Amino acid sequence: MEKNDQKKPLSDAAKRALAEAETRRAKTDRKVAAMPKEIAGRDGPEPVRYGDWEKKGITSDF
Repeated sequence: MEKNDQKKPLSDAAKRALAEAETRRAKTDRKVAAMPKEIAGRDGPEPVRYGDWEKKGITSDF
């Protein structure tokens, strides 16, 4: 095994941070799943989340 292939063990703080991030991701996934299905809407994440709207390379700020 090469030196670069060895992984450093995670600290307790890093393990807690990863667990918290997974909890936040699961919460976000539940919120997205609960939203009604949009008809003829955009694919991907909700554009309002980023404060602007992009369509075919043109960005409109709210």
